Amino acid sequence: MARSRSIRLRRPSAAYLVRDTNETAELDITRAEGSLLFDRRGKRYIDFAAGWSGGQLGWAREELRKAVRSFDGPDGVNPSWRYARWDELAAELVAIAPGHLRKCYRATGGTEAVEIALQIAMACTGRRGFVAVEGSYHGNSIAAVSVAEGGALPGCRQLKPPLDEDAIGRLDRLLRNRRTAAFIFEPVICNLGVVVPDDAFMRAVARTCHKHGTLLIADEVACGFGRTGRLFACEHFDLEPDLLCMAKGITGGHAALGATMTTSKVASAVGDDVSFYSTFGWHPLSVEVALANIRQMRRQARAIFANVEARSRDFALRLAQIAFPSQPEIRILGLAVGLEFEDEDYVEELRERCRKEGLIINATEGVVTLFPALDIDESTMHAGLDILERCAA
Repeated sequence: MARSRSIRLRRPSAAYLVRDTNETAELDITRAEGSLLFDRRGKRYIDFAAGWSGGQLGWAREELRKAVRSFDGPDGVNPSWRYARWDELAAELVAIAPGHLRKCYRATGGTEAVEIALQIAMACTGRRGFVAVEGSYHGNSIAAVSVAEGGALPGCRQLKPPLDEDAIGRLDRLLRNRRTAAFIFEPVICNLGVVVPDDAFMRAVARTCHKHGTLLIADEVACGFGRTGRLFACEHFDLEPDLLCMAKGITGGHAALGATMTTSKVASAVGDDVSFYSTFGWHPLSVEVALANIRQMRRQARAIFANVEARSRDFALRLAQIAFPSQPEIRILGLAVGLEFEDEDYVEELRERCRKEGLIINATEGVVTLFPALDIDESTMHAGLDILERCAA
């Protein structure tokens, strides 16, 4: 047997961790509270990212931390057994879900929720093909990457934006061979910089899918749980998907948990043909956080969405006044904010200048996205925008 090597470090080294090359390795966060982050030197940052739309009500929420502290349930439950709190969480999700979604499948996060939806769609329709929006993102697994970009999973094709009335004809042509199990998309595409489909597209998309026996999957992992000013982005359009994926905001970013919801019709068609065994799907501790978060959002819904509406107007006014070197396309719905620039290098520079000045923003491929906490206060919001304005020149 090979001799193990002992490594002694005064401080953990970043050399052993494989990282995404786009990550900012210099940012070493040790504490988070509300809309503020703090690094190991004590420097304060205003958080306009919220864990990429995960910390919907800010960090260190006392209600959620209390749920963790007071938890006295099992450390784990065999996925094949029954756990009463799973039933409670499923009931809460059915109560708030849009359309006729009545069945819940357990997942550990967004990628697994999408995987489950894809498997359900294949089992329900007997088909293997998928259509997604060109340039979209639905997770990091082979299947999730394949539907968005093409790849290992055969039969995956992309619908070219914009998602307007003409896109319905393009979608119809993609589906008419009747080999497509599902069309998957974000009802508000946060991953493309807050792209909001036209009403004409959204009115016809479900009908077009169903005409060809194709299911409609709404990926609300990023745009769900209040981000766009409604609990789910589907609600802006009265869209009723066959399946809906959620994660991130379901626990307010305080624990790992995801879910896939379907209509009773889809669940009945699948039956037990597909196994969704997930060792950590709906881990008991994460379930406690999810229940506390959902119930808090339901209790405070009026105040939360009133704040989202007010701060959304403030963002629109302030961003329109900032003298960027070249005027970006600004897209805002609720507190999902996207700024698309022609110069990708400028966007990367802007992100780094903001970080050095104490503001965290998302930036990639020429697009800046801002996802502040839904309950961010006016003064913190303006302080963050002041930094953005100083760094914009």
